[in-house]
Amino acid sequence: MAFGSRAAGKHRGSSRLSRKTAGYAGIAALATTGVVGSLAGPAFAASDKAPSMEDTGLNAVVTAEDLPGQIEAQADAQEHAAEAAALKAKAEADAKARAAEARQKAEEKAKAEREAAERAAREEERKRLNTFVAPVDESYISTQWHAGGGMWSSGSHTGIDFHAASGTTVHAVGIGTVVEAGWGGAYGNNVVIKHADGTYTQYGHMSSLSVSVGDQVTAGQQIGLSGSTGNSSGPHLHFEARTGAQYGSDIDPVAYLRQHGVNV
Repeated sequence: MAFGSRAAGKHRGSSRLSRKTAGYAGIAALATTGVVGSLAGPAFAASDKAPSMEDTGLNAVVTAEDLPGQIEAQADAQEHAAEAAALKAKAEADAKARAAEARQKAEEKAKAEREAAERAAREEERKRLNTFVAPVDESYISTQWHAGGGMWSSGSHTGIDFHAASGTTVHAVGIGTVVEAGWGGAYGNNVVIKHADGTYTQYGHMSSLSVSVGDQVTAGQQIGLSGSTGNSSGPHLHFEARTGAQYGSDIDPVAYLRQHGVNV
């Protein structure tokens, strides 16, 4: 009987200490792999004494069984967080790209508008420089260029005469600079203007002048009033076109005005 008792003792359950040691070993193994390190930490932190059998045996097994689901959930959360971060980064990049594109379009539009305004200004200036008008409104030519007669010292008329009652407004035919304004001998009170194309025009026999030497004038600006001063047979405007400022450089005034768009 004593022998049988000793034989049965070989197969009795592990001691309390053995089970506790096995529980520690299981948790240590899991913790070493990094799987349940974060889960086991709070359990050990809750107590400074060694866990009991119930705390180490059964609980360790249950926690180990839950690990796959917890790891998968953690992986899913990390994946969702990564996707959210990627979407946020893409949205920010797209917003920056749209803002840059909008700035570029705005700059291109502003540049195009500036260039259009500059072209319009240049065209307006070109028109202003090239615009000519008749020296007297609603008039007609009473004496032609190169008409012969003893009234002219050269033997012929060096300009054309526009019919105009005394006191009629006389206009500069185009933009230019006044180079002569005052008494001109046989021309009486006269004005000579140098134009942008290098030609000159002369206005004679006026009763009064409205400009002085050095003045800048534009097409249609009043430069004086018609009259009959100097070598004149009656009120009219003597008009000449010249290649130079001096007497004798006259050219056909009618052809000159027509070349500049004036219908005479």
